[in-house]
Amino acid sequence: MADQALLGPQRRALILDLVRRTGAVRVADLVEQFGVSDMTIRRDLDELARAGEVEKIYGGAVASGARAEEPGFEAKTQRESAAKAALADAAVALVEPGSVVAVSAGTTAHAVASRLLDVRGLTVVTNSLPVADLLREHTAKHPGTGPTLLLTGGTPTPSAALVGPLADQAIRSLHVDVLLIGAHGVSERTGLTTPNLAEAQTNRALIASARRVVAVADHSKWGVVGLSAFAALNELDCFVTDSALDPTARAVLGEQVGRLIVADVP
Repeated sequence: MADQALLGPQRRALILDLVRRTGAVRVADLVEQFGVSDMTIRRDLDELARAGEVEKIYGGAVASGARAEEPGFEAKTQRESAAKAALADAAVALVEPGSVVAVSAGTTAHAVASRLLDVRGLTVVTNSLPVADLLREHTAKHPGTGPTLLLTGGTPTPSAALVGPLADQAIRSLHVDVLLIGAHGVSERTGLTTPNLAEAQTNRALIASARRVVAVADHSKWGVVGLSAFAALNELDCFVTDSALDPTARAVLGEQVGRLIVADVP
């Protein structure tokens, strides 16, 4: 509730707590919450930014260091590898034999794709060059087995995702049973985000084409906010994460998403 009686340090402490819990805040929301002027909130964010507590962005702020540049696919491959393997096993259990599955770009989605090789009769739609390479190599070694591949086309990003109008047009013409999608960052307020604007647009097209949307993201993605959001938490039918995720974040996801699956990681 709005509370104009709060002193500046108290208000800034509450703002900082909100940023740490949700990953990002918007000036307009803070103005309404605290019942103070736009300029007062902006001064609060300026002071928190000078102290290194937050990073200001257009219209608000994110947790300090949360808005990272987009790393390449190879640079991300070894991060949280054990968690990705556990998440992949849990996610592939949601895929029915003979279905049409869309797989987004990213190393977590790539790990999931490696498990799809054993599911019978799949058609896999992807905008990921590494996922396409994985499926093609499997088919070359084992003719007549593995999924049928549909690659969207488009312009590659640093994370080896095909994006842009060509990819979006191809995806919009399709209807898939389930989408398995990763994210650069996840937070309560911003949902799923990526540093790449074009990739966010292509991800939205993938989501619109899918009957069910399954997000797959390990605990390290929570609180990270990329430049562009592409899905709110309440748009997700299922969220697959690992057991290292903070209990507070689990509670938020449990309330927002259709189904939360927490995979145990040794």
